[in-house]
Amino acid sequence: MTDYPRPPFPAQQQPMPGSTRAMNPRPDHGEESYRGAGRLSGKKAIITGGDSGIGRAVAIAYAREGADIVIAYLNEDEDAAAEVKALVEREGRKAILIPGDIRNPDHCRAIVRRTVEELGGIDILVNNAAHQATFKDIADISDEEWQRTFETNIHAMFYLTKAAVPHMRPGAAIVNTASVNSDMPNPSLLAYATTKGAIQNFTGGLAQMLAEKGIRVNAVAPGPIWTPLIPSTMPEERVKNFGKQVPMQRAGQPAELATAYVMLADPLSSYTSGATLAVTGGKPFI
Repeated sequence: MTDYPRPPFPAQQQPMPGSTRAMNPRPDHGEESYRGAGRLSGKKAIITGGDSGIGRAVAIAYAREGADIVIAYLNEDEDAAAEVKALVEREGRKAILIPGDIRNPDHCRAIVRRTVEELGGIDILVNNAAHQATFKDIADISDEEWQRTFETNIHAMFYLTKAAVPHMRPGAAIVNTASVNSDMPNPSLLAYATTKGAIQNFTGGLAQMLAEKGIRVNAVAPGPIWTPLIPSTMPEERVKNFGKQVPMQRAGQPAELATAYVMLADPLSSYTSGATLAVTGGKPFI
């Protein structure tokens, strides 16, 4: 709880969607710290946004727990995706990189199709990729920005899930990335927060719909997490003090969320479905 960096952080801003390598301090994704225990041995997982941030931490953790991984990512940074692939393969697991834009429903179906062809099935779907941008006034949010946020954050989740479910057997798990903004929307993140509320509803409804198929559906609601989205989408002053507002008075690291995603995918969590697991640095999630 005390080993990680605390604000204020050095002044920094990046163009969207941001780069891990350019961040100061560099995020911890569990590259050196995560220790697996075989909890996902033999599982086959799709992780969207798996090249950076939370998705990267989940990919590392899942590989060390024994899963083969498909990493779906927007292809601005091929080096970052290659780094994750190498980390997964270092654990003796398969890693398949699929670049492209998940706003395209055909691409979502192609991700699922290739996963089934190359891994032989789907046991875990992690809907994690997201887009966000900061605006002071609703008049500043263009129609295109609003549509892009919904297409990335919630429409793609529907496309991927719809395509994946026919290939998922009883015992499979879907884990969606929601946010504290699901219940406590930040007005400067209006579009993003609205999609996160939709994700929480999607998770709850889908869990009920898929229960008879034996497929569990849950969500993780992160608080302030130190990922490339932060310096690339927030004003410099907010970046400098990011995370200071929660009781722990610091941003969380992606590695600190990995255990939540492992727990929700673990077959031992067989009665956990329709839940939202908050990882917020001590801030209550209502």
